[in-house]
Amino acid sequence: MRKLALSDEILLSIDKPARYIGNEVNMVKKDLNKILYDMFNRREDVYCERVYSPWTDLDKIMREKNIPLFALESQEPIKNFDFLGITIQYEMCYTNILQILDLGNIPLLAKDRTEEDPIVIGGGPCTYNPEPIAPFFDIFYIGEGETVYFDLIDKYKENKANGGSRQDFLEMAAEIEGMYIPAFYDVEYNEDGTIQSFTKNNPHAKDKILKQLVMEISDTYYPEAPLVPFIKATQDRVVLEIQRGCIRQCRFCQAGSVYKPVRERSVEFLKETAYKMLKNTGHEEISLSSLSSSDYSQLEELLNFLVDEFKGKGVNISLPSLRIDAFSLDIMGKVQDVRKSSLTFAPEAGSQRMRDVINKGLTEEVILNGAKLAFDGGWNRVKLYFMLGLPTETKEDIEGIALLSEKVAETYYEIPKDQRNGKVSVVASSSFFVPKPFTPFQWCSMNTKKMFLDKAKIVNDKFKEMLNRKSLKYNWHEADVSVLEGLLARGDRKVANVILSAYQKGCIYDAWGETFDNNKWEEAIAENGIDMDFYITRERSLDEILPWDYIDTGVTKQFLIREYERAKAETVTPNCRMKCAGCGVAKFGGGVCFEDKN
Repeated sequence: MRKLALSDEILLSIDKPARYIGNEVNMVKKDLNKILYDMFNRREDVYCERVYSPWTDLDKIMREKNIPLFALESQEPIKNFDFLGITIQYEMCYTNILQILDLGNIPLLAKDRTEEDPIVIGGGPCTYNPEPIAPFFDIFYIGEGETVYFDLIDKYKENKANGGSRQDFLEMAAEIEGMYIPAFYDVEYNEDGTIQSFTKNNPHAKDKILKQLVMEISDTYYPEAPLVPFIKATQDRVVLEIQRGCIRQCRFCQAGSVYKPVRERSVEFLKETAYKMLKNTGHEEISLSSLSSSDYSQLEELLNFLVDEFKGKGVNISLPSLRIDAFSLDIMGKVQDVRKSSLTFAPEAGSQRMRDVINKGLTEEVILNGAKLAFDGGWNRVKLYFMLGLPTETKEDIEGIALLSEKVAETYYEIPKDQRNGKVSVVASSSFFVPKPFTPFQWCSMNTKKMFLDKAKIVNDKFKEMLNRKSLKYNWHEADVSVLEGLLARGDRKVANVILSAYQKGCIYDAWGETFDNNKWEEAIAENGIDMDFYITRERSLDEILPWDYIDTGVTKQFLIREYERAKAETVTPNCRMKCAGCGVAKFGGGVCFEDKN
């Protein structure tokens, strides 16, 4: 019988104990005595388990009782595994990485690890600037995971069979495309704090780390029997990825840049996978995942299939990232209860000038026409998403958020009273803009906390002036978190000391409002002599060496500079299907770049 790492007494004393016991529906079970541990259970010689960051209640108990952090399937301490792979989705989760290492009895710094410790690998979106967390990782995998992980496993087995050391394996790993070993690179700084040089100190290291991506994504692995948690999950549904990448070229969007080029899954693959996933999980909702679902070329065929096949069987269909047009609204009317649901628009900016600067590709006419179609279709709740602190922003652009929201409400009240579905609700939300690596705005200055809050006040005051203000609501993001996110997103290796200090002061779960402690972060920043103006408000020169310049995403720096200049000129760049902008990712030899050549 499987022995749990936590006693019944502990499980009964914490919130949601089912998070820590494993054994869910579709959990993979293998004989632990016969095989290596690593990332994928598809190989007979590999055993992959899951470990999650414990919530604060269990964190406290584990420290008090010296319980080592354990994997869910076997309940074995994670220190006993060959590899520890951490997916890094968001900068504000960096202290949780240290929590996992600490509770796992694994040295926090890679340089302190011995032959007895797991190889710690980081992957995911934040690895496109891994420098602020570089000292904590042995390896970063840059790009999509399906390409060279098996090569890494083979090298590990080969090295182990030969009696090789940890260093020997890291040198073997460094020769695999997409693998970045931070210890094999040295950073030198100028007197002003900018980077003077970024050089290799090991002959096995590569000059540039080329991101890994799968070109034929209908031929790659996709889970047909996802795990079904015992407890209610935030997203309690089957997720079907229909394509990767985005054609839209929004200048603020890191994902749109680093996931280029657009690659579509075949509609037959998606139909078959949707059926298997729903059958194997019993879920009652399926969500189509994409950065821009409306741009999937076979969307109509796929949606009609899902509606015909599953709607009558009590399965809901979720459609994130859709443009609001007649086709989309027609489909949504079939799959949603319009009286219960709200529609989401993301204009991103209040004025047309600002939308041209960020290359959003949406005119006010399109936005209001979409709202009219929605209201005519029976919807009466709309969410609008905006950003504050965008490059070249003026007071008029800022007030435009309230003015556009008012125009959306006015569109509803143009409907004859006897045909309306009650009162309209327009909820506008603004996040604060963080310039991210590998976007045309990576050189831009970022707003301070005071600037962000002053701009939010301008918007809020303008909302109070609107005729339909009782139908309008305005929310804004926490400025403290946004400023810190800017430091962690664009920082260099010196920022790692801040993260370590913040963790040692007790910071974890910084992405959660109830646990975020900005005072502790400010103390850590001050103690480590970090100049926030240098990292946040300073505009970078175009010839400056940036902390992430050694990574090759395919998108050239020349293209990003060109787009930065076009932004300042308020010039729109067409999407990838309208006209190739020559970003550089055609070198990968597939996807949207070659659609017309097939």
